[in-house]
Amino acid sequence: QVQLVESGGGLVQPGGSLRLSCAASGRRISNDVMAWFRQAPGKEREFVASIFRNSGNTQYSDSVKGRFTISKDNAKNTVYLQMNSLQPEDTAVYYCGASSSAIWSSQTRATAYANWGQGTQVTVSS
Repeated sequence: QVQLVESGGGLVQPGGSLRLSCAASGRRISNDVMAWFRQAPGKEREFVASIFRNSGNTQYSDSVKGRFTISKDNAKNTVYLQMNSLQPEDTAVYYCGASSSAIWSSQTRATAYANWGQGTQVTVSS
């Protein structure tokens, strides 16, 4: 079992940037599929970005493509989400997920991830 701890959330003005971190412990995540999802009040958890195992291949939702970047530091056992040009609609709790078994076609689905962090709040407001 892997434990995930997110950090880096906060309050930012529209157009600003934040970098989220997801630190993993319990096992190495170098060969996991790692992803970021978000959940706004009253809405379902939605896919944001993922990075596939050791390939470095990434996927992004259309709403964040070109603004967000997911990366992984295997030495630090940590995944990051760099978020630029933030907008009020990006406001949500952001969750990190890890999966040792997800396949390429399933990585955008929350059900593919067995391990989740507690989430970190991101609020974009002037």
